[in-house]
Amino acid sequence: MEEKMRFWMKYLAVSAALALFIACSDDDSDFATRPNAKASSSSVSSSSSSDLPQSSSSETSESSSSVLADYVDPSTVVKGTMTDERDGQTYKTVTIGTQTWMAENLNYAYLQPTDELDSSSFCHNDSAESCTKYGRLYLWSAAMDSAGVWSTNGMGCGSGEECFPTYPVRGVCPEGWHFPDSTEWEILFSAVGGFATAGKILKASSGWDSDLEISGNGTDAYGFSALPVGPRSYNGSYHDRADVTIFWTSTKSGEGDAYYMRLWNSLDDAFLSDAKTETGAVVRCVKDYISNKPSVL
Repeated sequence: MEEKMRFWMKYLAVSAALALFIACSDDDSDFATRPNAKASSSSVSSSSSSDLPQSSSSETSESSSSVLADYVDPSTVVKGTMTDERDGQTYKTVTIGTQTWMAENLNYAYLQPTDELDSSSFCHNDSAESCTKYGRLYLWSAAMDSAGVWSTNGMGCGSGEECFPTYPVRGVCPEGWHFPDSTEWEILFSAVGGFATAGKILKASSGWDSDLEISGNGTDAYGFSALPVGPRSYNGSYHDRADVTIFWTSTKSGEGDAYYMRLWNSLDDAFLSDAKTETGAVVRCVKDYISNKPSVL
């Protein structure tokens, strides 16, 4: 009981800290999270903002009633590399069960302008060195390739525009890879043992700030190597780099919002929640699935 109480006290403290940067999507604030975004066994759903209390101080998740993927023993993962032919950058990869993920954040310079900005992807604190190490922060429109530079799957998505993406969405990812939806993240959580410990397992084993003298680093048991890189708000400010990271998903959650996956230095879990599409967040790409069905002549 005492251990459980300490967990919830830490959780509330972390939520309050993020609330300084996060705010309601109906306000004039820069980063939005809805409190009832849920990670479920089959999909992520959200009610309209008018039906919900607009608080940004908490996130919730519910355990799956069915398992999306079998547990994968860390000793069976396959590590490799891939090269993005668009700019020649090479990325580490890791195959966990049925999924092959980039083991580094995407750093492709998607520079399509928006109505208000001359670019739609950024380096943390506007530092090119940060992009090299941590990857770029993308507006959701950039992550979806709203301009249709590489595909039409996510064309027109972002900046509050209503859109109807065709999944899987290639988005900003290299050819042969795609921008993962929320269910693909949930499959990853199941494969590494469940959302309650996925954060600890997916985080890199170094680089994360400590919290109350407790290491914020993960075990990196599967070589996913998630590093901390705080999000960019739409007013141009950046959250502290070394205590949180959020990954965009290709799943929209409502008008002007989309889902992301969040990792914290002080928590062992992984959460799906939602934010304004004008937020800048990192992207991991997943390799396209190859059908084993025989071709029909």
